[in-house]
Amino acid sequence: MQVRIAGVALDASGQHVLLLKPIDQLPGDGMVLPIWIGQLEATSILVAVEKAPVPRPLAHDLMRTMIEALGAELQRVEITRIDDGTFYAEITLHVGERVIVVDARPSDAVALASRTGAGIWVAEAVLDEAGVPDVLTETDASERLDEFKRFLDDVEPEDFEG
Repeated sequence: MQVRIAGVALDASGQHVLLLKPIDQLPGDGMVLPIWIGQLEATSILVAVEKAPVPRPLAHDLMRTMIEALGAELQRVEITRIDDGTFYAEITLHVGERVIVVDARPSDAVALASRTGAGIWVAEAVLDEAGVPDVLTETDASERLDEFKRFLDDVEPEDFEG
């Protein structure tokens, strides 16, 4: 099932959660797939979604540039399974006539897709097992966007070094 990035939120303990939602469902309806991710991955996804400028390319920007330089096209990413609470994803690349499927962490796959415009997919079995009812309100979304904008105002280039 094709999904979109519904947002990146913080849970009660301060952990970042990537929220994926089927593209044919409205906010507050249907299901959402929460995937807990690291802070750097959350920042990378939000930077791409918000088209926020960064002083130097982030790791996922570098990956996109390498894919393009090699003449490949990122066709799609898919969260393929969940095993013992761990999500697994695959990135599908087209290089001429060749199709290459690469194993990836879901956060990296989504961060890369958000930079290339590639479709994001989730296996139905994953959504059935780990999806939760979507109870997001417009106020929640607005507050998350405001929080991210404050983050961008306070972030320093040194925060991305490494």
